Amino acid sequence: MSNVVWQPDPARIAASNMQRLLQQVQADGRPEIIDYPSLWHWSVTEPESFWQRVAGFCGVEFATPAERALASGSAMPEARWFHGATLNFAEHLLRFRDDHPALIFRDETGARSLLTYAELHDEVARVAAGLRELGIQPGDRVAAFLPNRPETVIAMLAAASLGAIFSSCSPDFGAQGVLDRFGQIEPKVLFAATGYRYNGRQLSCMERIGSLQGALPSLQRTVLVGDADAAGSLTATVPYSDFGTPSERIDFAHLPFDHPLYILFSSGTTGVPKCIVHGAGGTLLQHLKELVLHTDLRREDRILYVTTCGWMMWNWLVSGLAVGATVVLYDGAPMYPRRDALFRVLEEEAVTVFGTSARYLAAVEKAGVEPGRDFDLAQLRTLLSTGSPLLPEQFDWVYGHVKADLQLASISGGTDIVSCFALGSPLLPVRRGELQCRGLGMAVDVFDEQGQPVRQTKGELICTRPFPSMPVGFWNDPDGSKYRAAYFERFAGIWCHGDFAELTEHDGLIIHGRSDATLNPGGVRIGTAEIYRQVEKVDEVVDCLVIGQDFRGDVRVVLFVVLRQGSELDEEVISRIRGVIRANATPRHVPAKILAVTDLPRTVSNKISEIAVRDVVHGRPVANTEALLNPEVLEQFRDRPELRS
Repeated sequence: MSNVVWQPDPARIAASNMQRLLQQVQADGRPEIIDYPSLWHWSVTEPESFWQRVAGFCGVEFATPAERALASGSAMPEARWFHGATLNFAEHLLRFRDDHPALIFRDETGARSLLTYAELHDEVARVAAGLRELGIQPGDRVAAFLPNRPETVIAMLAAASLGAIFSSCSPDFGAQGVLDRFGQIEPKVLFAATGYRYNGRQLSCMERIGSLQGALPSLQRTVLVGDADAAGSLTATVPYSDFGTPSERIDFAHLPFDHPLYILFSSGTTGVPKCIVHGAGGTLLQHLKELVLHTDLRREDRILYVTTCGWMMWNWLVSGLAVGATVVLYDGAPMYPRRDALFRVLEEEAVTVFGTSARYLAAVEKAGVEPGRDFDLAQLRTLLSTGSPLLPEQFDWVYGHVKADLQLASISGGTDIVSCFALGSPLLPVRRGELQCRGLGMAVDVFDEQGQPVRQTKGELICTRPFPSMPVGFWNDPDGSKYRAAYFERFAGIWCHGDFAELTEHDGLIIHGRSDATLNPGGVRIGTAEIYRQVEKVDEVVDCLVIGQDFRGDVRVVLFVVLRQGSELDEEVISRIRGVIRANATPRHVPAKILAVTDLPRTVSNKISEIAVRDVVHGRPVANTEALLNPEVLEQFRDRPELRS
C-alpha cells in the first residue's frame, strides 16, 4: 500500500465498465483473469481476442465484418487490424439522436450554448451536404483553423461522414505555422474563425486567413465561422450559417478500417512538422477503450478537457460522443477573468470527468486557488492530467485542496498514437507520483541502452507489440521510410516512443521527461522532471526549464526560473533551490547555473520547449520558431554572459 493516496471503494469497482468486461471474460472460460494485472496480461498476449472483445463491448458496428482481427501477424509496423471490415467514424459518434445534451460550449466571457444529439445530427447533415455539393470525396482533406467550438466538431463529423480526412490548427498559430502544416496536405475546404478571444482580448484571424488563401492553391472554398460581414476582399468564402443545405439524413460512407480519418502534426520544433495519418477504425476502437474502460465514461457523464484544436486531446475528447456522454467544450484562457474561472464552469455544468495539464494544476496551486473550499464539486469523479509529468507534490495538492474522493489519473501517450500508452484504471489505487497502469492492449515496457527490459530503473519507454491506433503512416511518405525512422530504428521492430520512463514495483509508470531532453552530467542520464518536481517546492518559482549545456568536455545542468511577481533571484533563493534539489535528488541534479527569465518558450500545445532553449544557448539556429507560441522569449536565453564561465 506504499504511497497510496486514493483507493476505489468496492461499490465503485463493482459498478465500473472495466469490472463488467473482466467478468465477461471470466464467464467465457478465463477464470484466471481476476484483476487488472491478469486482464492486462491477457490483453497483450492475446491481442486478437482482446480487441475483438473491446469492439463488441463498446458497441463498434461494422458495416462489413472483418475477416480477422489482426491480419498481418504481430510485426510492427506492418500489422493491419480488422482486415476486410468497413465502418464510418462519424456514424458512431452520431449513433444517438435524441434530446440528451451532446455539446455544451463555454468560453471565458461566460457565454454558454448547448446542442442536443438531435440538433448535432442535423447540423452535421447540413454541413456534410455542403461538402458533398463541393464534390468532396473520400480521401480529400478538410482543414479547420478554429477555436474549441461546436462548429469545429461539426466540421470534423461532416468531413468524416464522407470519408474525407480532417486536420485542425488552433487560431493561436501564426500564418507560417499553419502553412507549414496545411501546405503539406493541400486541403480543398478550410473552415476558419474570423477571430477569437483569449485572456480578455479579441484577436482577429482575417489577415492570416487571407495569407492562407493565397498560399494554398488547393483551396476551393473557405467557410468563415464568426462575423459574417468580415469576408471583405477574401475570395471563394461563405459564412458558416449559409453553408450547406438542411437535411434529415446523412449518407455515411462505409470505408476500410484503416481508411485515413485525421492528419495530426508533430510539434515541429526540430523542423517542418511531420504529418501523422491516423485511421478511422483504430482511432475509434482505441478511444472507446480508453473512455469506456479506463475513464469509466457513461452516457450520464459530462466530460471537459482543457485543450485547443491543435492538440490530440481535442480528438480524444470529442470521441466521448461515441459513448453518448455530454462533451463540454471550453474556449479561452482557463484563468481569466478569475484564477478559479475553470472550477466555476465545473460546478455550473456538473462536470464528472475533468481533464487538464499538469502545468495548469501547478499554476492554480501557486495562485492560492482553493477549489474544494470555494466550489461544489460533488459530481466530479475523475481528474485527468497530461501534457507533462504530474509531480508527486501535485497529487498532494489535488487531494488536499480539490477533492479527497477522486480518481486522479495522470495519462501519457501522444500525437503519434492519438491516445495513451499509460493511464488510469477504476480497479486500481492511485499512488503518489505514478501513472496507475499500462493501457490494456498496450505492450509497454522500459528498455535500457542495450535494449533489455528493466524495472525500477529509468530507460526508454517502448511498445513491443502492435496496437490499432498506430499511424496508418506519414503523409507524403510513400515507402514508409520516414515513419519507420521515427519509431522503429532505435530498437528493430519495436516502437520507441521517446519518453524517459520507469516501471515501478507496483507496475505503475513514472515519466521522467522526453528522451531528447534528458541531461547527461558526468555521463549519468537525468530526466528533466526529476528536477522540476523539486523546484516546484520553492514558493518564489512559478515555472522553470532545465537544459544540459555542453561545457569543457562535459555537460552541466542549467536551470532557468520564472519568479513570482515581487520576488528576486538572490543568493538566498538560489541556495534554497539548490538545497531542495540536493536533499531530495542527488548532487548530480544540482544546477551549475540558475538564471532568471520572465517567460519560457512554449509550443502551440502549450508544452515548454527545452530543445529550443538548448539550441539557443549553444548558438545553434532553432529549427522552426513557427512551432512556438512565443518565439520572442528566446532572446532572453541568447548570449547570456553567465553561461560563458
